[in-house]
Amino acid sequence: MEQDQVAASVNLVARFLAKEDVPSLDTCSPVDCVVICVSAVFTQAERLFHALEQRPNLTRALVLVGGIGHSTQHVYDAVAQHEEYRASAQDVEGLSESRVMEVILRRYFDISRITSEGCNILIEDRSTNCGSNAIETRKVLEASCIPHPATCIIIQDPTMVMRTIASFGKAYDDVPNPPRFLGCPIFVPRMREVAGELQYDQPEVRDADLWPRQRFYELLVGEIPRLRDDTHGYGPRGKGFITHVGVPREVEEAWERINQTFGVSR
Repeated sequence: MEQDQVAASVNLVARFLAKEDVPSLDTCSPVDCVVICVSAVFTQAERLFHALEQRPNLTRALVLVGGIGHSTQHVYDAVAQHEEYRASAQDVEGLSESRVMEVILRRYFDISRITSEGCNILIEDRSTNCGSNAIETRKVLEASCIPHPATCIIIQDPTMVMRTIASFGKAYDDVPNPPRFLGCPIFVPRMREVAGELQYDQPEVRDADLWPRQRFYELLVGEIPRLRDDTHGYGPRGKGFITHVGVPREVEEAWERINQTFGVSR
């Protein structure tokens, strides 16, 4: 298969998983709640915090989400390798992912400006996976007198936004009028063919914030089986972790091409 065709398949699957309901935090309508599931891709948090500095009325509540799990060391490493944040590397060791991001928010951004119009900074530091992100975030919101926000922006690793939205839908499936969850990946991963090889086509993101390419392919290939609503997937007909997600045929076909091309294990 030609590399430009492979790039097109990668981009199709990546675009589906990123679920970009909100292309820009600078121009979207204000919402009741913004949830950011902390990851080692700091570009997302930085753009969110800058947007809140400029638009402190963007949300009533900002929830930093993430406990200590298998990816937490990557967050510590990202702090240690960051040109500016490395000064805080020793201070964040041992903290939950959400507490790490709280340190960065309070030390490197204008927290007084962000909270100047009543935005509450909330911390969810118990969750260890996508499903518990949603369950524990609901508990935090309920404890903070925001039991059922009408609208909620979800910021997550771009390869996981679709599943995270479905996890939040599951967490609120007992609510007659559940929140409207909007995916905001901050950026949608893209690749292009250059001299016969695939390279990232992501000039707006630092190279250090992007995945090793093989890891990126593994993330794409691993997500589609989880989203399927069958006996092996996470949907209602399988493990029941998420609400139903319909995977379009063209995405399934692109997924198969990626899997065959890179020999990524399912």
